[in-house]
This record gives sequence, C-alpha cells and structure tokens, in this order.
Amino acid sequence: MTHQINEEIRDREVRLISATGEQLGIMSARAALEIAARQDMDLVKISPKATPPVCKVMDYGRYRFEQSKREKEIRKNQHVVEIKEIRMSPSIDVGDFNVKLRNAKKFLSEGNRVKVAVRFRGREMAHTEIGADLLKRFAAECADVSNLDKKPNLEGRHMIMFLSPKTGKEASGARKDAKQD
Repeated sequence: MTHQINEEIRDREVRLISATGEQLGIMSARAALEIAARQDMDLVKISPKATPPVCKVMDYGRYRFEQSKREKEIRKNQHVVEIKEIRMSPSIDVGDFNVKLRNAKKFLSEGNRVKVAVRFRGREMAHTEIGADLLKRFAAECADVSNLDKKPNLEGRHMIMFLSPKTGKEASGARKDAKQD
C-alpha cells in the first residue's frame, strides 16, 4: 500500500495525529505540513477514506524500513507445503518398497503432502487390483504419521492416492498409542 506523503496530500482539511500518537485536531493540510516540517518529519496520509482524512507526523523512511523488516520476518516463518511424488510399479520388490516408504515418512514428517503413484505398463493394466492392494498397504504402513486424503484412484495408466501429514494432536495421539503397545 502506497501512502501519500507531504506535498502529495491535496485535501483541504485533515485530522492530524502527532508523532507521539496524540490527536492534534482538524486543520488545513498546509498547516499540518508546516507542523511536520518544524519537527523535521513527514506528513503521511494513513487513512484516506475517513472524513476528513487522517494524517500522521512520522519519519516515513524509518516507517517503511520497519514495515519491510516485519514482512521479511513473516515470510521467514512461513512454511510452504509441497507435494512430493513417489512412483512405484505393481511388481515392486520388498526392499524397494521399504525405501519408498521411508522416503514418504520423511516427506510427511517435514510437513509435505505425498502423492503416491503406481504406473501400469502393458499387461499390468489387466491387474489393477495389484496396484490398489499395494497402495492400500502403503497407506496402512504410513498411517501412524499420515492421513489418507484421496483414496487410490485409476487415472489413465496411473493409480494415484494422496497422503497428508497428521496435525500435531493426531500425531501425538498416535505416538502415545505406539508407546502403550
């Protein structure tokens, strides 16, 4: 949001707030600008829709710097959820299955969603139930750290399902159950 500052303010009357936050009342924009100039600060219109518009005396450069600093801090603490994909074939071996399972659990623990896909080639299309069983077994193995978002579904030559990480409460409940066993 861009603010109008100093000479850009063309309104006849403005409500002025001092740098300390106290209300100085309604006055002409020119008088408000003189007050800001005397204090070596800027006059900034902070609420243009109010009647009369509200202006504040402040150091605008410093205000913009602090604003950008706050935005960077917010962006730094944000976590973007990615969708990681794991691909398998219906004839996957136990060792390979376990490696894919370990990777999926790692992705889920990092807070990402996982798309698990089984690709059918040639005659494998005649036995899609093998892929469905494989995906169900995969979901059961990941059940302690994930929720099933989308059940296994055949789309063309791929059978796909989505897993999402359990939220804090769900995951801690699963850990307690595991400890009791």
